[in-house]
Amino acid sequence: MNRTQLKRSKILRMALAGGSDSEEDGKTETFLLRAVKIAFVVALYWFVSITMVFLNNYLLDSRELNAPLFVTFFQCVVSVLLCLAMNALSALCPNLVDFPSVRFDPKVSREVLPLSVVFIGMITFNNLCLKHLGVAFYTVGRSLSTVFNVLLSYLILKQTTSVYALLCCGVILGGFWLGVDQEGAQGSLSWSGILYGVLASMCVSLNAIYTKKVMPVVDGSIWKLSYYNNINACVLFVPLILIFGEMAKVYSSTRLGDWHFWGMMTVGGVFGFAIGYVTGLQIKFTSPLTHNVSGTAKACAQTVLAVIFSASIKSFLWWTSNMMVLGGSFAYTWVKGMEMKKVQEEPQCKTKAEKSGSGV
Repeated sequence: MNRTQLKRSKILRMALAGGSDSEEDGKTETFLLRAVKIAFVVALYWFVSITMVFLNNYLLDSRELNAPLFVTFFQCVVSVLLCLAMNALSALCPNLVDFPSVRFDPKVSREVLPLSVVFIGMITFNNLCLKHLGVAFYTVGRSLSTVFNVLLSYLILKQTTSVYALLCCGVILGGFWLGVDQEGAQGSLSWSGILYGVLASMCVSLNAIYTKKVMPVVDGSIWKLSYYNNINACVLFVPLILIFGEMAKVYSSTRLGDWHFWGMMTVGGVFGFAIGYVTGLQIKFTSPLTHNVSGTAKACAQTVLAVIFSASIKSFLWWTSNMMVLGGSFAYTWVKGMEMKKVQEEPQCKTKAEKSGSGV
């Protein structure tokens, strides 16, 4: 009986912490078990990510409450509350829940503040892009993050990019412009949505760069960073909501007393919090390269689902633009992965050559 309970608690701990018991038992897990775990984690990432996009589109497309900043602010509040709840559960059940201890430190909050400004821009412009472009064109509208990543890495970090990677960026740019042209030809193009998509792409790249700089401040914990980012965002969103007059819209909205609406808002916040967990889980069980490939494939499936759901008919060139963006993103990920692998292998080959040359 005790052995059965121990086994169950180990499985539950693995599920919550994203760990594996193969190393603890000193045994190598079978290929089938490993494949099943990876398939489950990838499927979970797809489910959470796609559901979150459609949920946000539903909430932001509401005619009764046109307040995208307030919706984003509410999701940040939910994320903070979930961080505190996970922290409490981790203290009460350390064997079941693995979550870092989070305690508010004003000094850390100030050091994270520059990243939080970029973080606010990222999630706000991302939601505004989704609101004005819809789910079907969202992938193309938000496709320039890779291009901005190359550009900003050169301007800020002085990192150069290979010719092959630049060619991939060229394909992405071509797909973006073709998509804009085709969306305009169908009469459903929103230039404000395109602008928000470009700004969101830029903020995504800046967020990745600043995250690397801020990580040491939070002891390398992505959960602590999420905690401080969302607390700072909650504070910074308040004046923005007041400036853009969204508080009046919230008070005059007919959905203020609608429990279904608030339930959907809360679920959206939960999925926004969960995406950080499943992203880390997918990277842990696969690799950063596989995660990016999975994200590209997920974006393709998301676009197809959106077109089917809206029962709209798209032209051949419209689909071509999507395939160019997704294909260019996949190729860029693959090229960067091969370049990183080559960089890691060169020191090892040099060390082996030196050892063989010295007769060791």
